[in-house]
Amino acid sequence: MPIIDLLLVITLIVLGVVLLRGVPKNPQQNLENAFTKQQLDDAFYRLLEEQSSCISLIQLTAASRVDVEDARKYLDRQVKMFAAIPEVDPDGDTFYRFPKLHGRILEKG
Repeated sequence: MPIIDLLLVITLIVLGVVLLRGVPKNPQQNLENAFTKQQLDDAFYRLLEEQSSCISLIQLTAASRVDVEDARKYLDRQVKMFAAIPEVDPDGDTFYRFPKLHGRILEKG
């Protein structure tokens, strides 16, 4: 009988820990993060179209109006995901060349 009681207590403790970890610690921060990601997504895909698939950090930051560190992290992820090629223009500014969007894909959207 004591073993069953012990197992019940351990199970309840584990369940409590799992439930507490699942609760968002700061719902406001979660909303802000989702909003920031949406702004970055919108700006990124708009710039891909407008800038012939070449995007710089300053362009993304200005277009999305988010913190530069958030934009840098986002751009780094996109560069890795799409295998973008870093290039430097004559002024010494770094931008990333992403694969081109093709017309048929854009017409469907």
